[in-house]
Amino acid sequence: MPTCRDMSELVTAYLERAVSLRTRLGMWRHLMSCEACRRHFDQMRHTVRLLGSRAPTPPEQSTEDSVLAASRSGESRSDR
Repeated sequence: MPTCRDMSELVTAYLERAVSLRTRLGMWRHLMSCEACRRHFDQMRHTVRLLGSRAPTPPEQSTEDSVLAASRSGESRSDR
């Protein structure tokens, strides 16, 4: 059966159904017995659902311009 550390490393693969059936069954057993991992998985599911529910809004042009300007000024400082 996977450990809590294993579970935290496999959470994304689990949610994407990218783990083998054997691993998935072991993870289910672990989730049945570990409240902390259940909470962590529920939080991850909720986060994925929220992030996937709508397209991100693009930044305003002034914000984009200031980020690009700051990035460019940082590049010139590191070249010195």
